[in-house]
Amino acid sequence: MTVDRYLRMAAGFFVLLSLALGYWVHAGWFYFTAFVGLNLFQSAFTNWCPLMTILRKAGIRDPGRAAG
Repeated sequence: MTVDRYLRMAAGFFVLLSLALGYWVHAGWFYFTAFVGLNLFQSAFTNWCPLMTILRKAGIRDPGRAAG
């Protein structure tokens, strides 16, 4: 898988997890849902997300970038 696919998978997982935690544990978890949404929104304009940097450093391939 590529960085973009891992990023989408992680974002979807975090949204679903934080919604469940907000519903069953504490409403404060909805702030994490908002954080993920805002991060996705800003990445649409900047093409940068903190998780992308982490995934690249972990060695996940990114076909849009040169190696190195």
